[in-house]
Amino acid sequence: MITGVHAIIYSEQADAVRAFFRDVLEYRSVDAGRGWLIFALPPAEIAVHPAEGDAKHELYLMCDDLDQTLADLRAKGVEPGGPIHDERWGRLTSIRIAEGTTIGIYQPKHPLAITL
Repeated sequence: MITGVHAIIYSEQADAVRAFFRDVLEYRSVDAGRGWLIFALPPAEIAVHPAEGDAKHELYLMCDDLDQTLADLRAKGVEPGGPIHDERWGRLTSIRIAEGTTIGIYQPKHPLAITL
């Protein structure tokens, strides 16, 4: 019944964010018209966590080796948005993909649903 997930990143620097996905990550895309690119993503997972108060939604890119991925991204001019945090479920930080726009990135330690 459900054939996929469509995620949206809102940014005041939408063109720069699109350039990041197109030029840095080299994701394939289609043009939905007037330069509105829609990118093909790698396999994805969704987790549901309990919330107290207002619910929120988060988006993280996943990688196999956070240190190597950050080194590869630095070589393309991308800087981490902060220090790496080691959590029970993974190693994570964020990356700045455009002025005022960051996205989470992590190396999971938990079992991956995408490998089922």
